[in-house]
This record gives sequence, C-alpha cells and structure tokens, in this order.
Amino acid sequence: MGKIAFVFSGQGAQYSGMGKELYELSPAAKKVFDMADSVRPGTSAQCFEGSAEELTKTVNTQPCVFAADLAAARALEEKGVTPDCVAGFSLGEIAALAFSGILTDEEAFRLVCRRGELMDAAATANPGAMVAVLKITPQQVEELCAGFEKTYPVNYNSPAQTVVATTEENAEAFCAAVAEAGGRAKQLAVSGAFHSPFMAEAAAGLAEYMSGVDFAEPRLTIYSDHTAKPYEGDFKELVRAQVENPVRWQAIVEDMAAQGVDTFIEVGVGKTLANLIKRTLDGVKVFKVETPEDIEKVVIG
Repeated sequence: MGKIAFVFSGQGAQYSGMGKELYELSPAAKKVFDMADSVRPGTSAQCFEGSAEELTKTVNTQPCVFAADLAAARALEEKGVTPDCVAGFSLGEIAALAFSGILTDEEAFRLVCRRGELMDAAATANPGAMVAVLKITPQQVEELCAGFEKTYPVNYNSPAQTVVATTEENAEAFCAAVAEAGGRAKQLAVSGAFHSPFMAEAAAGLAEYMSGVDFAEPRLTIYSDHTAKPYEGDFKELVRAQVENPVRWQAIVEDMAAQGVDTFIEVGVGKTLANLIKRTLDGVKVFKVETPEDIEKVVIG
C-alpha cells in the first residue's frame, strides 16, 4: 500500500457556505472554527454567510480559507484517515504548519491573519496583476516573462499551467504575447501580485512577526512551496521566502509521488489542487474533502 498526502487549498476557490456542513456534523471541525472565532470574532460567519466581495478581500480570504482547510483535515483525521506527508498551496501551507505540529492551531491561525494583513497592505502599496497561462510549457512562460519588466512566473502549477505576476499596465500586452506563442492567458480576479517581488514588504513584515513565535519540529513530513522539498533548516525563513517567491507545486507533487505517495487528498475549499495533480500524475488516486459526503467517499474508497 502506498502513502497518503493531505494537500491544503489556497486562495481563489473560496465561497459563501464553505465549511458549514463540517462545522455542524464534525466535533473536530467545529473545534477549529471555534478557535478561529475566539481569535478573530466573526470568522465562522464570514465562511458560512459572507458575500463574494467580502470573501475575496485578502484580509478575509486567508483566515477563512485556513479555517475551512484545517477543519476538513481535522474532520478526516477524526474518521481515522491520516497522511504520511502534507503540503499546502500558498496560504494552505500555513494550515499544513498547524496539521504537522510545527505550530499549534491557534499560532498558525494568528500567523495567517497577520500574513493576510501584510499581503493586503503590500498589494495596495504595490499594485499588480496575475495571469494564468495555459497550453505552453513553464520554460516558454519564463522566456515570455523575460521580455517584460516586472513580470515573473510565480506559480508552477502543472506541466501546462503557470501563473505569472506582472504590473497592471503590462497584463494586457503579456496576454497578447502568450496568445501569439500559442498559449492561452486569463487574468485572475485577485487583489495583488502574490509570490513575487511585489510582496517584499509583506515578507519582511512576516519575518518580524515570526521573531516572536516558536516553531517546533514536525510530527510528519511537510513540504515547502519555496523549495519543493520537505522542511529542513530555518523553518521561519521558508515561511517568509514563500511570500515573495514562486510556489513550485508541480515539483512538490512529483517529489511526493517519487517518495511513494499514491493517494492525494485535497482538504478544504474547492478542487483546484486535485485537478492540478490529475494533470501532473498518472496512476494515482485523487480525492477532495470539503463536506461530510466527501469524507465518506474517502473512508469507503
């Protein structure tokens, strides 16, 4: 039997009502949301009833998606399903820090709240755009980026999907260049140019915040978005660097598979990571878990 990986969702798939069914039916999930409300009152209400506009604001998105992600993982663990390793996409990595034991749930939640505030402020101070590029290779995307100022590949998602951060002024011309190269480009509805030098101020602020937080050794393997390898060395530096550097998701998934993972379970909001894994690997089982019904499918299957 192969190994199991839990992968924690990132920003973008949030919706009003996320996590509510698990909150109502799983004591472990309810405990996560209750913790979030004790630190940041109204978090559960935002998850369950918030408007789309409210939930797309980074200061709200990050704590809310964190709560939904971690609640799903705890609910699945409650049913006896445990992973051999974990990873999270962008803010999902902070939920993975909690699940792996590097931080307590409350410490990780406080960290993600501060992270959301810092990234929101950086996005306001340094406006930018993000563009998803499909149907051409990451290498081709890198070559196109080199032709534009302040334009960076920031999410290496799958063999045929790379996300780019750029200026608002460059976005339209960059999309046209992608089309000319035979690819397809779509500007994303996000509030900043994340995982790029646009976020340098946020990364510095996060480092300052973490100076007062103690990090423990993990109880299971956790992967870094920044290195695409299991955590080692300076954990705080990995968390800081992730904010202003690319997420190497494809490499993480490929390394997990090379280490014997044959079952991937996306915990939290949506199925973005599940779909990316299916496009990257053949012959593996992929599940998503965000409802009690999803958990039953994993337990049975």
